[in-house]
Amino acid sequence: MSSPSVDEVAATPAGTPGRRLSSDERREQILLAAIAVFGARGYVGATTDEVARAAEVSQPYVVRLFGTKENLFLAAMDDALARMMKSFRAALAPDTSEQPATKRIGNAYIELLSIRGLHQTLAHSYLLVSHPVIGPAARAGFTMVWSFFREEAGLDTETARSFLAEGMLLSTMIGLRLVDDYGTEPEIDELFHACFPTELPQVLELVPRGDEPW
Repeated sequence: MSSPSVDEVAATPAGTPGRRLSSDERREQILLAAIAVFGARGYVGATTDEVARAAEVSQPYVVRLFGTKENLFLAAMDDALARMMKSFRAALAPDTSEQPATKRIGNAYIELLSIRGLHQTLAHSYLLVSHPVIGPAARAGFTMVWSFFREEAGLDTETARSFLAEGMLLSTMIGLRLVDDYGTEPEIDELFHACFPTELPQVLELVPRGDEPW
């Protein structure tokens, strides 16, 4: 049996030395790192080297797999959107909780905080509307989310608008890392309690802090 290549070993997560990953596992490993780094740094501020270090692989390996930072960002954005839509659609499945669909979708949105940078990567993509490639992709993704609320979730326009607006507010709060001021600033406390009346302990555990790189 041949020995694993340098790239295959480099793409192996810590704790599993020498195990060969499938191409899909390697790609997912790098995309999750890219979502975290782009979420914290934005498209302009992030580098492929940072993504490589976060994924514990070599920078040439990332470039070989994705080519350019633009391609990597597009792949990360698509992956973040796909994960979000999969979570939303799963929330529509019949369950025994008797919670309305909007509540279940909202819970799914909060649970996605466990994927570091997911909400912020999508938010960063919305700021790149003038980019000739990323801009159209971001608009298409945003439109898809709206269509999901209207057509699949069956929300009326006002409920969909309110739901989407609240989601953008939550993303902004997470991106600003307002959690650092929770407990010391009454206005921030009020905002967190208003937005997360029942989910606050979970949110406080999951959201990134100001001293974390991503």
